[in-house]
Amino acid sequence: MLIGFVLVGGVVSTLLLFGILAVSKGMGFTEAQTYLAGLAANPSASPNSWYELMTLQAVNHIGTFFLPAIAYWYLIERRTWDQFNTRPVSAVAGLGLVGLIIIAFMPFDGLIIEWNQNVHLPETLAPVEQWIRDKEKSLEGITKYLTTFKTTGQLLVALLVIAIIPGIGEEVLFRGILQRNLTYWTRNPHVGIWLAAAFFSAIHVQFLGFFPRMLLGALFGYLYLWSGNLWVPILAHFVNNGFTVLMVYLYQQKITSMDIESPESVPIIGALISGVITIGLLYFFKKSNADGPPLR
Repeated sequence: MLIGFVLVGGVVSTLLLFGILAVSKGMGFTEAQTYLAGLAANPSASPNSWYELMTLQAVNHIGTFFLPAIAYWYLIERRTWDQFNTRPVSAVAGLGLVGLIIIAFMPFDGLIIEWNQNVHLPETLAPVEQWIRDKEKSLEGITKYLTTFKTTGQLLVALLVIAIIPGIGEEVLFRGILQRNLTYWTRNPHVGIWLAAAFFSAIHVQFLGFFPRMLLGALFGYLYLWSGNLWVPILAHFVNNGFTVLMVYLYQQKITSMDIESPESVPIIGALISGVITIGLLYFFKKSNADGPPLR
């Protein structure tokens, strides 16, 4: 039923995108399809394409993730937002550590990203691997375009579309609903967390980043399990995306010399220290919230 809601939401949001283009540009349905395809293939062709793509991204994300998840939660499970939580956010101990945990985790996750990108499939699956790498390469151009910020206004729009909207929508769907249900079905919170994290990574359809994104999803999942409040993984998700966007902007404005998108290898020692610090902070966060009731 949840999958059905998501699929319907994806179709409706796509139709809505065509409708927005039809109204704003006076296009027909077929013309809107052609324009969207051209925009994705060559985003810099139109003077306002950056804002158009960001608007389309926001509409698509809300329509595919957030609204279907909320509709399912309220209409099918007949629950309310408060039932995502077993304790109020004000009662979560160590809330200030969440951002620090996410930032501390980044160098270690960077090492996993590098490893994942260098993984090769068996020779018999070479055509599949080539398709995956071609698909990743085709996305690089539009990703680079959308993360090139010329003004502070573009930075604020990017934080909304890349950090805030996905932080809420994806966490409601994957942690609030999917992780909870998988935990209930398997009777094991760890299985529920890792299965939800795998789905979370797979749905992004970026297989050269599958494992680091799955680790990130699992990190969000444990923060939710131990805190008992959905706003905690939402905050973690926002920090992860928002910190990256902010650092890209600061580098482009020459305010910092740190290029967070640099393909240079992550030093092994630095990555291992990052992993140890992350584990230590997570342990402290878990112990601080050990008295909370389990998610139901």
